[in-house]
Amino acid sequence: MDRKIATIQDVAKVAGVSTATVSRTLSKPSVVAAATREAVLSAVAETGYRVNATASNLRRQRTGSVIVLVPNLANPFFSQILAGLSSVLTPAQYGLLVADTQSGPDPDERLQHYLTSGQADGLILLDGTLSPDTFAIPGRPPVVMACEWMGTTLPSVRVENARGAAMAVDHLARRGHRRIGHVTGPRGNVLTETRLQGYRAALAERDLPARPDWVLEGDFSMDSGAAAGRQWLKMTDRPTALFLSSDEMAVGFMGVVQAAGVSVPHDVSVVGFDNIEMAQHLTPALTTIRQPRTLIGERAAELLLGLIENAALTGPSDVIEVEFIARGSATAPPG
Repeated sequence: MDRKIATIQDVAKVAGVSTATVSRTLSKPSVVAAATREAVLSAVAETGYRVNATASNLRRQRTGSVIVLVPNLANPFFSQILAGLSSVLTPAQYGLLVADTQSGPDPDERLQHYLTSGQADGLILLDGTLSPDTFAIPGRPPVVMACEWMGTTLPSVRVENARGAAMAVDHLARRGHRRIGHVTGPRGNVLTETRLQGYRAALAERDLPARPDWVLEGDFSMDSGAAAGRQWLKMTDRPTALFLSSDEMAVGFMGVVQAAGVSVPHDVSVVGFDNIEMAQHLTPALTTIRQPRTLIGERAAELLLGLIENAALTGPSDVIEVEFIARGSATAPPG
């Protein structure tokens, strides 16, 4: 005998909720209480209920897809953000399509293609270097920015970048450092500028020297951190501590100076930003500023789903707190 195909009524009965609640849970999980969402999803698994996503999308005139645009897919920083996006979009019956904005000759042209191709109901953009003019397209889908942002009306999810930089400087100053340098991200990047502002403001607040020769240019990569390490080794008047604008740069910096016989943290203290997976596995483990990357992805997905549901292009932005993680790479200055 053929097994009966489960209906939404079967799911509602097992979960002890109305069919409307089941529908809302499966279409907009972010607006449903966690206990209710868990009960409905458990009932779905128990009954074997399957949503006819194709028919549902046709009725709503939607594709059932969201595109996320990442500036560098090889960067491990983005993995937890993508996991957070998927954890919200998948229960809502949205497929997640991932593309690299830097893989072609013209990133703005690639973005314009995704905005006009009709391939997705919305976009999540993790690259703040693109031109704001690209979004001036009639009939485009909603867009949410995550981590980076532009000076536009686009809703965004970001962390307290300036405060994180100030926390790094404060930690080093409390340990007695007065000679604190900085390695920036790429020129023109909003994260670079915001963290640099936080660094400078924290120095000024403590009346610490803000020397231009102690601010080294990087690009968030390990290679640029290694280059900063080589620059630091050549200095005759070095800072005793450095705040680097990304953990990857801190990894590259530490590798170069340690290979040259310099002790971290006894000869130079190092603080990063991001709390990527490898940070705690270095020797010494890296002191850093933690971005809750999974939460960033979840909030960005929830914000985009709300825009899609309401057929809106603008909405509230979200700023998430950072956390200071003290490990072994920062201590009192030498001598």
